[in-house]
Amino acid sequence: MSTASTGGGAGDQPPVREPRKVLRVANCSGFFGDRLSAAREMVEGGPIDVLTGDWLAELTMYILHKTRERSGGYARTFLQQLEEVLPTCIERGITIVSNAGGLNPEGLATAVRELARRQGVSVRVASVSGDDITARVPDLLAAGNQFVNLDTGQPLAPDAPLVTANAYLGGRPIADALDAGAQVVVTGRVTDASLTVGPALHAFGWADEDYDAIAGAVVAGHVIECGAQCCGGNYAFFEEIPDTSRIGFPLAELYPDGSSVITKHPGTGGALTVGTVTAQLLYEIAGPRYLSPDAVARFDTMAVEQIGPDRVRISKVEGEPPPSTLKVTANLDAGWRNSMTLAITGSRVEEKAALAAAAVWEGISGGRTAFAETAEDLSGDLSGAGMAFLRLAVRGEDAHAVGRGFSGAVVETSLSSYPGIFFTSAPGNAQAVARYWPTTIAARDVTPRIECEGQPVAASPPTRRPATQPPDPVAPPDPPAPPAPPAPPAPSPDPARPAQPAAAAEDMITVPLWVLIGGRSGDKGGDANVGLWADTEPVARWLCDSFDVAQFKEALPESAPFEVSRHPLPNLRAVNFVVRGILGWGVASNLRLDTQAKGMAERLRSHAVRVPASFVERGAPAARRAAALTAGH
Repeated sequence: MSTASTGGGAGDQPPVREPRKVLRVANCSGFFGDRLSAAREMVEGGPIDVLTGDWLAELTMYILHKTRERSGGYARTFLQQLEEVLPTCIERGITIVSNAGGLNPEGLATAVRELARRQGVSVRVASVSGDDITARVPDLLAAGNQFVNLDTGQPLAPDAPLVTANAYLGGRPIADALDAGAQVVVTGRVTDASLTVGPALHAFGWADEDYDAIAGAVVAGHVIECGAQCCGGNYAFFEEIPDTSRIGFPLAELYPDGSSVITKHPGTGGALTVGTVTAQLLYEIAGPRYLSPDAVARFDTMAVEQIGPDRVRISKVEGEPPPSTLKVTANLDAGWRNSMTLAITGSRVEEKAALAAAAVWEGISGGRTAFAETAEDLSGDLSGAGMAFLRLAVRGEDAHAVGRGFSGAVVETSLSSYPGIFFTSAPGNAQAVARYWPTTIAARDVTPRIECEGQPVAASPPTRRPATQPPDPVAPPDPPAPPAPPAPPAPSPDPARPAQPAAAAEDMITVPLWVLIGGRSGDKGGDANVGLWADTEPVARWLCDSFDVAQFKEALPESAPFEVSRHPLPNLRAVNFVVRGILGWGVASNLRLDTQAKGMAERLRSHAVRVPASFVERGAPAARRAAALTAGH
């Protein structure tokens, strides 16, 4: 970032910053395992000021815990990316900010310094930690903090098999590190958006009370945090996205008022449109009040508009003070899980599946009761014309029973089951799993720890926070229809006037939802969210006003047993649905094939609905319906 000096360590005067008109924040990673070449692509593809990367999904902390001896507790792939770009970034003044520090930010900072030494690069590296409260939990429990599970309402038991507990820090500690002259900042658990918010706080000098501006940066960070996903990756209307073989990564041009333009480097694949940005805005959210440690962003206030090819402006985001608590992601050991999938061909699919499952459970001592949880899922072509798949899954406390004890029992049925049986994989061992425990801690009880070049950096005083937060508005249930008024008496015929024909009722048509609306779904702990949006005004009004929870459950039968909340966002032509508890204990332990609910929106969009024919007479829905008819759908 542009500064009058690089600054010093603790005790030095902070650098004098030039006023900024725009801050270009690029993203090169949306998860632990993303495209390794993305950092180089973003640095070499065009001008940027900050290179960010998000490595920490909710599951990643548990993975880093299980692999700590060989991983060091941090994402080592970050170092692979950094090796390709560090000299260029330092030469061009590009700041690097990443949460790849995981469980050991200080260890990653040391590794970055060693990499720089080998490359002959002089660089100031800072770490941000203090998020890890695992060792403090027993004392905090004794002091009265119950660590109530946000999904279930249960308090954390004192003897719970806790393995990790990390509070989500905000962007201010990152800004403090940058104020101290850091050129590379690696963190532990911070919110995904904080990787963008921190550099913006530093660049624009926003005060903690500049809620609208900060909320705008939170939204921009939320959009770019998942890498190529906002540039057309995983997009509902994928046929509209050009060059999908190599979709580009995003960057956000941030402005002093908190507005932003989401774009990408010229010549890269994919597209930035109102639709691709809306899809990402709806990803893994709940109600319209998007909480963060820096500000609450009101998703029901923003404006999203196309201002040019691959350029989408987000503006008018209203912010509120952050909550008095920080979210905590905890993981509890939850035993082991395993699964086997059997392929079924030909007719009588359900009968073959029942025969196979019964044989497997009969071959295990105790049958299904030998495990804490079991699941049977039959999917694929059930008509007999194609191929179907029976997936059997188990979870339990005994690694051997869940591992080869289970998978071996499945294989043993190979010559005594239905005709045509074969398996999609060899028998495997059990996989260790964790129970996800989302909870909170008072913000005052967590102190960020910042080090720059081995020297402590004072953290800014915590933001003044309200004691309570208003709940998210939820759409009320549809009221019962009022009784129809009595019909007026028919007028006496006037022989001087010919009778007028009654107004014709609007023609109706049956179409699959994918012709009308886009969708994106994902996991929020044990919950799943399904965000739906329209790209024409008539469909948007129908979606926001008429597509209710009952219709949602009809379109997505797997959601029927669960509580579903509905959150209209008319400014985005969208509605977000949250299905409570459908993912059980979270991605790391549930037995669903789609553990993260990624495919839920697409399953819903395959459902057919009856709507006015005018919905598909013009615009994108008309084109999609024409294409569907041509393809025989």
